[in-house]
Amino acid sequence: MRRWHLAILAVLSLLALACEGTDGAAPAPTSTSPSPRRPPTMAALGDSITAGYGSCAVYVACSRNSWSAGGSDDVDSHYRRIKARSAKAKARNLSVPGAESEDLRAQAANAVDARADYVTILIGANDACAPDTDAMTGVTTFRNRVDAALDRLKDGLPRARVLIVSIPDLYRLWELGHTSPAAVAAWDRGICPSMLARPTSTAAADERRRAAVRDRIEDYNTQLTRACRAYGKRCRTDGGAAHRVRFSLDLVNKVDYFHPNLAGQNTLADVTWPGRITW
Repeated sequence: MRRWHLAILAVLSLLALACEGTDGAAPAPTSTSPSPRRPPTMAALGDSITAGYGSCAVYVACSRNSWSAGGSDDVDSHYRRIKARSAKAKARNLSVPGAESEDLRAQAANAVDARADYVTILIGANDACAPDTDAMTGVTTFRNRVDAALDRLKDGLPRARVLIVSIPDLYRLWELGHTSPAAVAAWDRGICPSMLARPTSTAAADERRRAAVRDRIEDYNTQLTRACRAYGKRCRTDGGAAHRVRFSLDLVNKVDYFHPNLAGQNTLADVTWPGRITW
């Protein structure tokens, strides 16, 4: 992995040097390979987590705090880590709150249009956060949608590096929050009902429902890993790092007790950054 990480940095450094004599304006998206005459670009694909939802003072998408493409001084995002080595680097946050796996291919097409050199993907929480377990996206359907998006990236950006991040552990969130009156009150407003409905119930049916969502997310993560492996050497996963985070309620916002707050976004950035992962 270290060789892969160093290769990215080397390419970014060369691109930055080549850009010193330009005005920094990106050309029209006609080429599928990185050009030495433009700044390197990264693209972030996914849902409300990557959009930074709930990480600002108001309860809206807040892309500047995104773990992936955020540009705020308050988040040590992947983009800011790249920009520290290549000052003219650019980022496009193409994630959309509420997005599911079926939306990923369109986001991938936008990443191709942006001529991204590095693409992060975090998708799947909304596929599991359905009105009930019967409405969760099927595992085969999920995999097919992810493959379609990756095919679009590979066809349009054959030289780009892709990082696929594991879905955070929503069962862990329930374990932490079901004894918190504030979290329970927030979840009762309809947050991720397949997992978080009736959070204090110990009825067998509710326990089976939560276990089903937990298992579905584990299945999604397995398919994300396999899809990345099938993509080839230019795709890497986080090795399950995001899913393994033993986070606390201090890392989620106090409006919905679901989306990462600023500290949570920083934690995601830290555990998923390729420099911290052994391949």
